[in-house]
Amino acid sequence: MKACIAGIGSYVPARVLTNADLERMVATSDEWIRERTGIRERRIAATGEACSDLAVQAGKRALTAAGLAATDLDMILVATCTGDYPLPATACLVQHQLGATKAAACDLSAACCGFVYALSVADAYIKTGMRHVLVIGSEVMSAITDWTDRNTCVLFGDGAGAAVVSASDGERGILSTHLRSDGTLCELIMVPGGGSRTPPSEKVIDERLQYIKMKGNETFKVAVRSLEEIARSTLAANHLRVEDIDLYVPHQANIRILKAVMERLGLPIEKVMLNVERYGNTSAASIPIALDEAVREGRIKDGSLVMLGAFGAGLTWASAVIRW
Repeated sequence: MKACIAGIGSYVPARVLTNADLERMVATSDEWIRERTGIRERRIAATGEACSDLAVQAGKRALTAAGLAATDLDMILVATCTGDYPLPATACLVQHQLGATKAAACDLSAACCGFVYALSVADAYIKTGMRHVLVIGSEVMSAITDWTDRNTCVLFGDGAGAAVVSASDGERGILSTHLRSDGTLCELIMVPGGGSRTPPSEKVIDERLQYIKMKGNETFKVAVRSLEEIARSTLAANHLRVEDIDLYVPHQANIRILKAVMERLGLPIEKVMLNVERYGNTSAASIPIALDEAVREGRIKDGSLVMLGAFGAGLTWASAVIRW
């Protein structure tokens, strides 16, 4: 049995935060942000709108697209680094809100690579006998963003995307997934405070350690190199060439990173899904939101060969090839 994507959906909060809005918050400019990141605006969750709320909306849309009920699900996997609580798992809250009474539920933490990592887990479970797994990438990055730090606050946004992964005996499906990590570089992107290493305290609050910290220049170099390497490895594993890919859907982190990867791989821009200018970096939600938009825009059709590529904190990086 192959694991195929039977339905996909996404949800973003209503509030739009533009670069002009950020100009009034920190010392930055629309031109500076667009030149360095490609981002024009991002979505921000409303007060009281949590990770599970976004995930439920995206999950409902994916189930509708798949023509399934929540009670058909065997498992729910939520990829997130901004869950509602330290425990329980946000996936359990989603399971309850969806009414997925037969589904097991757990979270997966791999930051921006979370959706692809969770997709690989779903693929494995389908191959061991499950029929339907709901994979959701959902993030409220605004909750861990330091809105006084002009180097990071311009980057992130909130949103959720979901895919129903179902068993199929046809040609469609996930051809392969490829996962990598390098913990020696963990300090390049991290939230240093609030966990068991540095529990919540006055010191954590005073030093703003509960917010994401990032070493941008070092991250850029590793990201480009890693995304190229894993894309080439994925293509080779499936005996494919770059020109065989109908659409490349990368994690939407930074337009400069994406352009550098496109140039190295020889991918024309018309074969790359880009929406970073409207949503910013939504971490684990990035790829499924982009996938949903690509399907709705007609850029992905039945039979399309789609490659995913992600890079994020950990450091982690991941890819997948899917016959749609």
